[in-house]
Amino acid sequence: MILCYVQLFEVMKTNEKYKLGVALSGGGVRGFAHLGALQAMNERGIFPDLIAGTSVGSLVGALYADGYSPQEIYKMAEALKMREFITTAIPYDGFLRSTGIQSFLKKHLRAKRFEELKTPLRVVASDIEQGTSFVFTTGEIIPAVAASCSVPIVFSPVEISGHYYVDGGLFANFPVSVIRKDCRRVMGVDISPVISMKYDRSFKYIIERTMNYMVGANTVKDRKNCDYLIESAEVSAYSLFDMKSGESIYEKGYTSAVEYLETHKKKIQRELLNPPPQTLWHRISRIVKPEK
Repeated sequence: MILCYVQLFEVMKTNEKYKLGVALSGGGVRGFAHLGALQAMNERGIFPDLIAGTSVGSLVGALYADGYSPQEIYKMAEALKMREFITTAIPYDGFLRSTGIQSFLKKHLRAKRFEELKTPLRVVASDIEQGTSFVFTTGEIIPAVAASCSVPIVFSPVEISGHYYVDGGLFANFPVSVIRKDCRRVMGVDISPVISMKYDRSFKYIIERTMNYMVGANTVKDRKNCDYLIESAEVSAYSLFDMKSGESIYEKGYTSAVEYLETHKKKIQRELLNPPPQTLWHRISRIVKPEK
């Protein structure tokens, strides 16, 4: 009985402002799979009311929230060369600088501030001094996304308002918790599920595997908090820096999303496309008689 009252209190204080939130994980070049997944969603009439992104998920999320279609973003990224995306640096705090990412966004983003985006966006980065995760929701978009994409050691930290930020994947590679309480439903796209991979004696292999294990450990709770979870072991098998495989990664992201959405078609139709009215009474009734 006490538990029931606690649950009722939680329902009454929860503010579900958005029908559907979409969380896009980090994963380097595997971000092409996000575009395939978004394309599959859009073809079925599924459009997010709120987006949260970490690392490359924030990059894709920013462009999508600015009104570009997945295919338009794909064409932008496909034409990009790795040398245009990165700038070498004196290795004091990183071998590369994120100026290439910022230049790319300056060229394509029409909105300059979060408040100007067509779809609300939340960008996750890590405060390297405080050791905490930080969510950007207002102010300039480009520095926030650059910070979220700044893999430690590889990229130099990005300074914003006197704080130094690096890749959001350190603490929240799959930003479901960032939007969970504000959304009736959350669809997550995880492009970096941990999979086994044959040993390769190289720095690249060690760096990538270390990052995969690190981010995998901080995504367990977020994966459970998704109402819908799209992922692909085939996508996760690609290198974080494999720019030559963009088309293949996109196709695998699209295929895995189509398979998932078709498998859960009835549930999605009922909950997203033709949802019942969500009055306070309906939300309370889910506790008394949980949905099947």
